[in-house]
Amino acid sequence: MDWQTTADAAPASIVPAAGALALLGRAPATGAWREGDAVGDRRFVGIGDLALESGRELPGVRIAYEQWGTLSPERDNAVLVLHALTGDSHVIGQAGPGHPSAGWWRGVVGPGLAIDTERYFVVAPNVLGGCQGSTGPASLAPDRAEWGARFPFLTIRDQVRAQIAFARAIGIERFAAVIGGSMGAMHVLEWAVEAPEAVERIAVLAAPAATTADQIALNSVQIEAIRTDPAFAAGAFYDAPDGEGPSRGLALARRMAMLNYRTAAELNERFERSWQSELDPLGGDGRFAVESYLDFHGNKFTRRFDANSYIVLTESMNSHDVGRGRGGVAAALARVRAKSLVLGIDSDRYFPLAGQREIASLLPNSVHGAEPVVIASEFGHDAFLIEDAVVGAELARLLAA
Repeated sequence: MDWQTTADAAPASIVPAAGALALLGRAPATGAWREGDAVGDRRFVGIGDLALESGRELPGVRIAYEQWGTLSPERDNAVLVLHALTGDSHVIGQAGPGHPSAGWWRGVVGPGLAIDTERYFVVAPNVLGGCQGSTGPASLAPDRAEWGARFPFLTIRDQVRAQIAFARAIGIERFAAVIGGSMGAMHVLEWAVEAPEAVERIAVLAAPAATTADQIALNSVQIEAIRTDPAFAAGAFYDAPDGEGPSRGLALARRMAMLNYRTAAELNERFERSWQSELDPLGGDGRFAVESYLDFHGNKFTRRFDANSYIVLTESMNSHDVGRGRGGVAAALARVRAKSLVLGIDSDRYFPLAGQREIASLLPNSVHGAEPVVIASEFGHDAFLIEDAVVGAELARLLAA
């Protein structure tokens, strides 16, 4: 998934010339947070070595996270917010040193909002394998060189086991709620099955119980776009000068993904066949506005993300199957004890409603019955990051249950 920033998640619009010019400089080889960069609002905790489903062990794992609010004396008001594919721990807050973008859920998390930081102690970790402070491909391996393509394959289950260890490391045994969308919602389901005693409520926003063949296919072409960029250099690009990293492949993968996250109706309505400039796109060296829109966001993305992380996290999403090794999806979800909210989007063409309907029909303690909450939106998959009022209202209902 998905959009990281409020600006990126906003309705599609024609890119002003000044905005496009702002990205004309050479992109760095990686947009990852690196040692020595400004820390910003991040905190860090080590969880030691992590045994992976593959049989490998990832040594010296560190999780970057942010937190808001105050943990109650009873330690019963903690809420875990889990981000989507290209998000990070910066859920709320301004852009600034260490944070190239403002928080990605500022209309949902904060004082007086649905996830009220005056009432709840909210924590948000950067996912294992990510590129914004947690151990990932851009981190240094024991040989003091970047992991790069040597970084081990991760499953959603591996990442949740790292999150469980992270929670224990910061002294939280049970969460009042675990909330996430898209890839984050995959993690939510694993939490509820893997550690049912540690979760009182769950919110599963816009994700399936298992990634389908169609979704894996869509993900696979994005991975191939990165790997076929000559500058990817088999994942060993970290010493490349600005402008000589795999930015073309990463930007292309992002442009492909955006077409899954938004809808044909939105793009057609907002852009139609308009030109980006006075130059004719029909052989006159001009471009259609929608092309420039995709280019702008693809190029912007390369300045805050890492190509190897994109591959690792996309492959982890492909691994997602909450029923794997547990007797199937129905048997796995029957183990869930938490009160649950399952929310889908009527226009989502990446993770369509069939996935949320399956989950809602199988969870035993839903706050809305056997059908998911369905929100009507023109924004497709990204609606859970855009439709703050309706998403916030449903989260408030869950938290009050």
